[in-house]
Amino acid sequence: METIQAAISSLDDGPFEILARSRLYVSPFVPKGAEPDVVNAVVEVSTPLDPAMILARLHKIETSFDRIRRERWTNRTLDLDLLTLDQMILPDQPTLREWVNLPFDKQKSATPEELILPHPRLQDRAFVLVPAADIAPDWRHPLLDRTIREMLDALPDDLVSPVRPLDP
Repeated sequence: METIQAAISSLDDGPFEILARSRLYVSPFVPKGAEPDVVNAVVEVSTPLDPAMILARLHKIETSFDRIRRERWTNRTLDLDLLTLDQMILPDQPTLREWVNLPFDKQKSATPEELILPHPRLQDRAFVLVPAADIAPDWRHPLLDRTIREMLDALPDDLVSPVRPLDP
């Protein structure tokens, strides 16, 4: 919990201004059963940086917390994701659609060569949508045309119920 709080604090230094922050949540690691439970939060920031610069800054923060990128979906000290940037779609709508529809069995091994926005798994992950609903329930996905609340409501309860607030 201290790591995520320190990481959030480090976002408020330099090119980011924190506008809103969700509560902290504990949730099972994805994929299910792979690692210990994790702490998640969603933070809304304002920044003059472009998407590539934002992602580079997030990776720099991860590195400062001893994050080492070896393989996907393994235990790590910190994982900061760029989920959305307003209504921006990157690199384009067909590529985003391809990644959004990628079958689960290919998600672990397939890695995009470019930044994909919004995050292509956003709509599938209760550990993202639950905290996002704290601060932006009405944000609308530019490809799926559903709000955070609608995407969260569409998830099965067995994915949503394990996501528990640490500070009720």
